Amino acid sequence: MNRDYDYMFKVVLIGDSNVGKSCLLIRFADDCFTENYITTIGVDFRFRTMTVNKDTVKLQIWDTAGQERYRTITNAYYRGSDGILLVADATNRKSLDNIPDWLSEIEKYTDDEVFKMLIVNKSDLEEKTEISDDDLKKFSKLHGVPYMWTSAKSGINVDDSFLKMTQSLISKRELDEESGHKSKTGKKGTKSTLEGSNLFRNAEKAMNEKETSCCNN
Repeated sequence: MNRDYDYMFKVVLIGDSNVGKSCLLIRFADDCFTENYITTIGVDFRFRTMTVNKDTVKLQIWDTAGQERYRTITNAYYRGSDGILLVADATNRKSLDNIPDWLSEIEKYTDDEVFKMLIVNKSDLEEKTEISDDDLKKFSKLHGVPYMWTSAKSGINVDDSFLKMTQSLISKRELDEESGHKSKTGKKGTKSTLEGSNLFRNAEKAMNEKETSCCNN
């Protein structure tokens, strides 16, 4: 079966409720922003195809609910992930303090080699910021996780965050290939995104049929 992409990666957004995961997803996938987005219950998803170094990359991006009571639903979606974007809210210090708990969940349900990045949303609200760049540097050094400031509202660094992650995933695949190691994240994507493709094909079909966008609200 011919495919219209060179790589396919599964990406999951996780973090506390109300940090702006859904808004980041919609900004990246649909390039729009809404102040009145309804809190995700369970899981939402979007697809976006992008060109990285002449390669066509298809991202399957999953937005998990941050509320504790829904974690039994979203745990299944961690499995097979290629990249995890941990989201904190610049105006809520507790959302950063809770990231280690999310890292613990990642260790339970994902491959050790999964790429992780911390993105701090709502950086446009400078007067309300409770997190400093020094805080993030310390966090990054302690946990070995790179970080970026972002704003779903203004779009600052949203595309760059996904691009940096995607470049890292491709680079890892190439290094594994050169060393003769069969990478979990290979050309055409992961085992989970291909062999378990019924879920994703159905999801994509549903998205195409709905053709919904926050920009149309």
